[in-house]
Amino acid sequence: MRPFAPGDRDTLPRIASDERIWRNLTDLFPHPYTLEDADYWLGLCEKEGDQTRSFAIEFEGQLVGGIGLDLLEGEKAGVGNVGYWITPDFWNRGIATEALRAMTRYAFRSFPLRRLQANVFGWNPASGRVLEKCGYRLEGRFRGVIVKGGDVTDELWYGLERPDHGPVTRT
Repeated sequence: MRPFAPGDRDTLPRIASDERIWRNLTDLFPHPYTLEDADYWLGLCEKEGDQTRSFAIEFEGQLVGGIGLDLLEGEKAGVGNVGYWITPDFWNRGIATEALRAMTRYAFRSFPLRRLQANVFGWNPASGRVLEKCGYRLEGRFRGVIVKGGDVTDELWYGLERPDHGPVTRT
């Protein structure tokens, strides 16, 4: 894992435009993924400053995906949503699992979080296995709420509480 960099601009559209990636992510992830999308994304990453929450995933020196953390606010302050993707040429190599382990450690060390969570589309059991290998537990299934490419599936919610103690509280 490393911060995204301007040098990722040309690679992102090539590796992120695969429909199999888009099919497993929210509609916020563009398809096809263009150079303009890469410019927009890299601009957002640059604004994160010292508290980076969006990382490129590298394997053997190649950009192969991304992983990120959204910090929730208001009544959900102290909760972070994690999300990740790997280009299909690099699926089934343990890369997402290692990236999620690293992100989970980073998130709990760097932010006052009591919990991390992630959602998975029902037709993507491999992503659920990644989460389970990293200690996340299936907490809920929302039947038939995802519609992607005209197909309907469930949404699965996974969660992990801060491992070192109970909820973070303010005194």
